[in-house]
This record gives sequence, C-alpha cells and structure tokens, in this order.
Amino acid sequence: MRVIFMGTPDFSVPVLEALVAAGHEIAAVYCQPPRPAGRGKKDRPTPVHARAEALGLEVRHPERLRSAEEQERFAALGADVAVVVAYGLILPQPVLDAPKHGCLNIHASLLPRWRGAAPIHRAILSGDAETGVCIMQMEAGLDTGPVLLREATKIGAEETTGELHDRLSAMGARLITEALDRLDGLAPEVQPEDGVTYAQKIDKAEAAVDWSRPATEISRQIRGLAPFPGAWTTLGGERIKLLGARVVAGQGAPGTALDDGFTIACGEGAVQVTRAQRAGKGAQEAETFLRGMAIPRGTVLGAIPGAD
Repeated sequence: MRVIFMGTPDFSVPVLEALVAAGHEIAAVYCQPPRPAGRGKKDRPTPVHARAEALGLEVRHPERLRSAEEQERFAALGADVAVVVAYGLILPQPVLDAPKHGCLNIHASLLPRWRGAAPIHRAILSGDAETGVCIMQMEAGLDTGPVLLREATKIGAEETTGELHDRLSAMGARLITEALDRLDGLAPEVQPEDGVTYAQKIDKAEAAVDWSRPATEISRQIRGLAPFPGAWTTLGGERIKLLGARVVAGQGAPGTALDDGFTIACGEGAVQVTRAQRAGKGAQEAETFLRGMAIPRGTVLGAIPGAD
C-alpha cells in the first residue's frame, strides 16, 4: 500500500521500520519539527525524523496542519492510508479524509480505557493487571474511533513504563502490518460508552514520593514514572530518582531504611528499590548504586509531604 507515516518519538520508530520491511511504499513521513536539545540547545531532529532520513524517506515537519496549503500537500500524496502513532498534532478533518482508507492510529491501551496522552504511564500508576494495543480508525474525537484490531498483554509485577513502552511499541508494529494486510476484511468495533477513562499528561508534581502512602501505591508510582520523569525522594539533602521497585514484607516508620539493601518502610508495608539514579549520574541497579551511596538501616529518606 502507499502509506503516509505520522509519528515522532522512539515509540513510533519500530512501526516505521515494520512498514518498510513489509514492503509498503512510504509516500512521506510526517513528524514534529526539530527542537533545541542538549547542552548546546541546538535543534535536534526527532527519533522518527532521524530514522526516516536514514531510510531515505521524504520527511515533512509542519508546525500545524490547519492551513489549506498543508492539507492540499498532504492530499496530493495520493495515499491509500495514513498510519499515525504518537504524532503530536491534531489532524483536521480534511487530513483524516484524504487517504483512500483514512487514517489508522496505533494506541497503547485497551480502548476505551486510557484515551489520551499518557496511557502507558496511567495503566501502571493505576495498578491495571493488563493493557494492550488497539488499531483504531481515526475520527475527530480524542481516541474515540472504531477499533479494527486489539491485543492484550499482562503487566508484569515489577514492570516499568519504559519496559512496557518497548513491548507495546513492538506489538503495535506487528499489529499494524497485520491490519494493513487484512484491511478490507476487518470489521470496525464501535467503542462502548462504559469504561471510558482519560490518560492525562504526566505532571512533574506527581513524582515526589510520599512514604506515608501504602507500598503498593509507591511501587506503582516508581515503576509508572520510570524512566521519565522519575519518582524521587531526598537523602542527605540530595535528590535521588527511584526507577525500579518491588513490594516486600516489612514495617517501620515511613521513609526509614529497614536494612542495608534499599528496603524502605511505607505507610503500609515496604518497597525494595531495585534501580536508582543520583543527580548528574547514570541510572544504576540498586547493588551498584549502594556501593557509591550507602543507605544503612535506620536512614530516613525524604520529608513526608504535609508532615510537621
């Protein structure tokens, strides 16, 4: 098929690669424009932009798609279908209507649960047992279109957003190639009204750990915000990111180390931190981290928000 690909971050790259590997003709790749990044604040192309150029594909990165001129340029590509995954712009109706088979979106949740911007984070933060990927026919509403294909997967007890992100990206790449192969025979499934939830963007204010909360919630917070923005606490006046955790047995004053192995008491139960990061340094497994920054039994981490 003649495909327009629309995506921007790392999550989208395996999908583009899968479409190329499957032999589809990529008419053009749309992504967000290069933006300042790094210490020099030089414009840096997005992951999709960089990969598309390496594949020899035409890259377009308009600031918006509202103008008649941009919509005409899009329609002039004469695409059979557009594949959209984490693109970052709202698609106006003329864009949705331009390809012969419309625009298909790869969404990382089991719709109608977790429509919106951060479905992977929210699934873990909320303690969902499973999530998945949906291939959806796009329409004007936010992730409201009928679903053509879906596949579920269990969320691991210690899985982080980063790990789940990579699994769902690979799943989405496989499902979209299957959807394109079967497109004429797929029956759209209208999303039910019951069960609709919205995955709001992650606010950095959600990242501070309140050790008075139950261990199950803190474990979800740590895993759900890893690797970005990273849940954090303080130790000796230094902020440290907590990037992996498991719920373990134990009790004590909230925020207190129960052993020398990064087991921290919570309001109910305890968590063992499995991965952490000091400011200005790389992320480390707990054993390595503790060799450079010991946390002996009885150490108190962080202040509990709202406490005197």
